Amino acid sequence: MGLFDIFRKKNKKDLEKQEAEAQTEEQSEQSEQSEQSEQSEQSEQSEQSEQSEQSEQSEQSEQSEQSEQSEQSEQSEQSEQSEQSEQSEQSEQSEQSEQSEQSEQSEQSEQSEQSEQSEQSEQSSIDEDEIETEINSESNDDEKYENGLAKSRSSFGQKLNQLFANFRSVDEDFFEDLEDTLIESDVGVKTAMEISDQLREAVKLENVKGSKDVQNFVIQKLVEIYDAPDNSENELKLNTDGPTVILFIGVNGAGKTTTIGKMANKYRESGKRVLVAAADTFRAGAIQQLDEWAKRDQVDIVKKEEGSDPASVVFDAVKKAKDDNYDILFIDTAGRLQNKVNLMNELAKMNKIITREIPGAPQEVLLVVDATVGQNALNQAKMFKEVADISGIVLTKLDGTARGGIVISIKNEIGIPVKYVGLGEKVSDLQEFNPEKFVYGLFKGLIKE
Repeated sequence: MGLFDIFRKKNKKDLEKQEAEAQTEEQSEQSEQSEQSEQSEQSEQSEQSEQSEQSEQSEQSEQSEQSEQSEQSEQSEQSEQSEQSEQSEQSEQSEQSEQSEQSEQSEQSEQSEQSEQSEQSEQSSIDEDEIETEINSESNDDEKYENGLAKSRSSFGQKLNQLFANFRSVDEDFFEDLEDTLIESDVGVKTAMEISDQLREAVKLENVKGSKDVQNFVIQKLVEIYDAPDNSENELKLNTDGPTVILFIGVNGAGKTTTIGKMANKYRESGKRVLVAAADTFRAGAIQQLDEWAKRDQVDIVKKEEGSDPASVVFDAVKKAKDDNYDILFIDTAGRLQNKVNLMNELAKMNKIITREIPGAPQEVLLVVDATVGQNALNQAKMFKEVADISGIVLTKLDGTARGGIVISIKNEIGIPVKYVGLGEKVSDLQEFNPEKFVYGLFKGLIKE
């Protein structure tokens, strides 16, 4: 099953759930109206009952006089009945004694059955709790993507609604509007042109003309950009023989140091020995910021005074990681992209030291990009690609922007996989990139059934 099929099935299930909730709400309203109607009827009945009581009291007064005369006659009869009643009570006591014995035996049998059922119920409850824990964990991840991409989903949905509001037919004017809409949604010029061309072909061959068909076609093509048979490229590569070295690059302010802090916490909590290196020795406060994260995460740090040679920090960190058997080494670097020659030389020097000390390292070179800058994020990725062998991208601050389409643009235009996404400020909001959850979070509710 392809990624679009999975997305559509999940989207349909979500729509059915919403319809069921709407029906439940409607039934609840009808129930309230019914209750109000019953209360009104009860109020009327209460008034009638009061009138009836007054009438009965009048009748009872007349009957009372007759009753006094009748009582004298009844007393005589009651005397005879009293003797018969004593004999009847003795007979009933004998029967009750037999019933009491049978009841005790029945209660003991019921208690035994209830005890067995209770034990079975407890075991069933344990099994259900384990299943529910797994479902809740998956559900929490889904919610992080849905909430983190809420702004992007809303913005993209509004743009599509505007596009199809005055839809008449698939003509040249529509194709121009479609391309503009996709570019404004930050999916990139290349992606916009490709989808426009694919739609032209589909209209000719498959007769895709209706508003619903066209919208679903556009969503499908956007989803299929991340429809790969193997999404292992989105996972971090780990060293099976020695420390894993991960180098972080990116412009200042993109969130490199914060990303390292969150990832260090994640891997330490999973049982890994983590070491961080403060090799961004030029930015004021960078060393102190990473040091604070290290203390919070309870991981070790290699640092020197501000203005030191970054390569010397890397050398000390790599040596410590090897000698003390650390599992992962995260290296923070400077982001002076305005001077590409110096940055290129600096990164080359670091790479040479890392590779010499740990063959095959660094296992990852991650570019950290701020999603709020939109297409500038794509330009940064292209420029850094010229000075470093980037293996993956960390896209931060997705929750604070309506430009989630940049993930599609990066994938389709420069072919670098997104490996982590920032969906909030909490440490747990830095999530491994999951294509299925991403496309659902971005396009949920936009497919027309």
